[in-house]
Amino acid sequence: MDESSGSRRSHLVTRPGPPPAPDVATALAGAFLAAEEWSAPSLREAAAACLGSRRRFVGPVVTAVLTAHLRAPRDAPRELAALILRVDGFEDTVRRASRRRPVRIAQLSPTTTVSRVADERRPRVDTVADLARLLGTDVGHLDWFADTKLWNRRAPAGPLHHYRYEWRQRPGRVPRLLEVPGLRLREIQRTVLDELLAPLPLHDAAHGFVAGRGARSGAALHTGREVVIALDLVSFFARVDGRRIYSVLRQAGLPEPVAHSATGLVTHAVPPAVLSAMPPGGTSDERFALRRALAVPHLPQGAPTSPMLANLAVRRLDSRLGGYARAAGATYTRYADDLAFSGDAALAGRVDAFVRGVGRIVSDEGHRLNHAKTRVRRRGVRQTVTGIVVNESTTIGRREYDRLRAILHNCAAYGPSSQNRAGHADFRAHLLGRIGWVESLDPDRGRRLRAEFARIAW
Repeated sequence: MDESSGSRRSHLVTRPGPPPAPDVATALAGAFLAAEEWSAPSLREAAAACLGSRRRFVGPVVTAVLTAHLRAPRDAPRELAALILRVDGFEDTVRRASRRRPVRIAQLSPTTTVSRVADERRPRVDTVADLARLLGTDVGHLDWFADTKLWNRRAPAGPLHHYRYEWRQRPGRVPRLLEVPGLRLREIQRTVLDELLAPLPLHDAAHGFVAGRGARSGAALHTGREVVIALDLVSFFARVDGRRIYSVLRQAGLPEPVAHSATGLVTHAVPPAVLSAMPPGGTSDERFALRRALAVPHLPQGAPTSPMLANLAVRRLDSRLGGYARAAGATYTRYADDLAFSGDAALAGRVDAFVRGVGRIVSDEGHRLNHAKTRVRRRGVRQTVTGIVVNESTTIGRREYDRLRAILHNCAAYGPSSQNRAGHADFRAHLLGRIGWVESLDPDRGRRLRAEFARIAW
C-alpha cells in the first residue's frame, strides 16, 4: 500500500493458465474506477487496456455496471467486483472465451477510494492512510490494532494482546465477559467515537449512552400508564457482530477499505482459552450461544465505542419496534438492552400477544429476548423502567434508595473496602455516580445521600 496516497493495488495471485473469473472481475473493477469518464465508451477502453485487447464479453458487463451505478462507486471497489462477477453468464463466458483465446490480465489499475461523507462535522477519510493519520498512527500499526486476520485470537497470551478479560458471575444467569482494551487501543477507539461516530443520528427511542438523553428521559415517557412492559435482550453487545458493524460504517459513508479497518478496531474475537475459562452460570444453551457469539468479531463490552455502535446497529430494530408500538397505541423506548413499552386499556388487554409480536421482531433482527426478565406491571402496583418508578412521576424506587444509603452508611462505619464487593477500580467515583443519578430524580434524597458520603474516610 502507498501510504502517501492511500491507494491499494489488487492482490491477484499469478497462476499458470488463464486467470479465474473472480480475478478478472477484480481487475475490471479497478480499471473501470480508474477510467477517465463514467461512460460506456470510456469503460470499454479501460477494459481493453486491462485485458490487453477488446473482448466481446465486456459489453454486457459495462451495461450492467452503468445500470447499477449512475456514478462511479469510488468508495466500493469490492462491491463493484462482486457485481461484475454476478453478471449473468460472466463466469461461464470467461471460461469459454479462454478456450479460444486465453483471457489475460495485462494491466492492473490502482484503486483509490473516496469517502461519501457529506457532513462537515466529520473529517473526510478517503483511505486507510487517512484513517491512520486521524488516529495518530501509521498504517502498519493501524493494521496491527485492527487485527482483521484475527492473529490475536490465535496467539498465546502475552503483553502484545490488545485486550484483558474479566468474567463476572451473575447468580442464576450466564456470566458476563468484560473485554477491556489496552490504553493505546482505547485511545484509538475514543478518537473513532468522537470524530466518526458521535455526529451520526440515532433513533428517537434510544436513550442509553446518548447525549442529552438518559434513563430518566426514557422513563418519563412511560409515566401514568395503565400497563408498563419491561423486556430484556440477551447478550446485547456480543450479538452485534462485525458484519453488522461494517454495514453501519459503510452506511455512514466510509469507503470499503476504511470501513474494513475501522470494523477491526472496534470489534474483537475472544481467544479460545478465555472462553474455556467461563465460570458456572446459565443453561447449557445460553452458555453455548454466548461462546459462539464471543468467538467471532463482535462489540466488546468494555470498549468506549461499543454503546454508540450498538445504538447505530439496532436502528432498524428500534424503527420496527417503534412502528409496532404505535400501531398498538403504545410508547416504546430502549436503554441499551432494556426495552420498555407502555400504554392504556387497549395494550393492557392484549399484553401476551403484544409481547409475542415483539419477540418475533427481535428474533428477525438477530437478537433474542430474555423471557426470564420479562416484567408486566399494571396500574396499582409499582411500575418501573430502568429502575425508575413511573406510576405518577419519575422517582427512585424506595428499595434502591435504601440499598444505596445502607452501602454509604457501612462505608462510613467499616471502611469503603468492606462494601466494594464488585471490585470497582474507582469505588469512590462509582458511588458518586450513583448518588448523582438519584439526585437527578429526587434532589432531596440526593442531598441526604451526599451527607452520608461526606462521612466516609477515604
